[in-house]
Amino acid sequence: MERYENYKDSGVEWIGEIPEGWEVKKLKYVASLRSGNNLTSDQIKNSSEYPVYGGNGLRGFYNEFTHEGNFILIGRQGALCGNINYASGKFWATEHAVVVQSVLNYKINWLGEVLRTMNLNQFSVAAAQPGLAVEAIYNLSIPYPSFQEQTAIANYLDRKTAEIDALIAQKERLIALYEEEKTAIINQAVTRGVDPNAKLKDSGIDWLGEIPDEWKVKKLKYVAILKSGNNLTSENINNGKYPVYGGNGLRGYYDKFTHNGDLILIGRQGALCGNINYAKGKFWATDHAVVVQPRMNYKTIWLGEMLKAMNLNQYSVAAAQPGLAVEAICNLSVPYPPLEEQTAIVRHIETESARIDAKIAKTQRIIELQKEYRAALISEVVTGKIKVSHLADRESDL
Repeated sequence: MERYENYKDSGVEWIGEIPEGWEVKKLKYVASLRSGNNLTSDQIKNSSEYPVYGGNGLRGFYNEFTHEGNFILIGRQGALCGNINYASGKFWATEHAVVVQSVLNYKINWLGEVLRTMNLNQFSVAAAQPGLAVEAIYNLSIPYPSFQEQTAIANYLDRKTAEIDALIAQKERLIALYEEEKTAIINQAVTRGVDPNAKLKDSGIDWLGEIPDEWKVKKLKYVAILKSGNNLTSENINNGKYPVYGGNGLRGYYDKFTHNGDLILIGRQGALCGNINYAKGKFWATDHAVVVQPRMNYKTIWLGEMLKAMNLNQYSVAAAQPGLAVEAICNLSVPYPPLEEQTAIVRHIETESARIDAKIAKTQRIIELQKEYRAALISEVVTGKIKVSHLADRESDL
């Protein structure tokens, strides 16, 4: 990748040197930034004529529009404020999005990637909900090449980022396949055991089918005790000594504990009720978690993975907030292998999970590196460290 022949100091720290023919302009002389129009959640539909964009992209649809054309949108509120999206055609921009409109003639995708490189989130104002200080952004300086060069940069980045995004999507699909493989291996182990030659019998449980001949079938209430944790307000969750677990896992810490041991937790409320977590040692379980304590002797990981396989979310009770019907779960039947076989199942699960998790971690690292390369490439190109027009000409000749 070649550089331009001559550079000059931009006078802006984050930009550094720029090509000799480029300018530096304050953003307010290039574009205007205005928030969109208020639209309540009730007005936003799953389908209608025009897309609705908020601070984090597409939110739904509405039967009216506020803008028509090609625009950059900047997230205005929330933890992700400052993020960049694009919108085209007729659409509604909510008050959570800042719409970037042209003052000078510029290439949309070029300016959008310049703004992405600037990490606008750093200009958020701390409050109950972070918000973007638009006035501060107006006075930021940006590198400004000719329109022809902007076009070359936009076209080059469109191609290169599409290639990188395709590679990332491939790796993400691969991770999904690894996760499916792990789930299948675990489900097979907890419902059939680890001996492929084991003699099978009908379990009498519709979702389960056949189980090894030596296994028993027991109602869950005879295997374990299921009881909700203790209420603890958000204000009381601080940096205490003991972890606090809610329905979706670790929530924080507190200076007292309710349980001590190696236990299974089932999410009791919310859209993810029925999910499974593990807790060890001394901890506080809130009333949003159902603590599973042994009535019979069993291996914790074996029962926890069995409960995952049972998809307990299907037993939630519809209400303002979904909640788990614990009484119904207690009466569910589960396969119960001998303790030594539970031990073999847990060992198999741990070995296979470690093998697959290593593959997942390696693939995730590749994705991280691709994302880092993507961000670095955009930054180098929009600040003129790479001579894109030359690259574009060379690629078109191939």
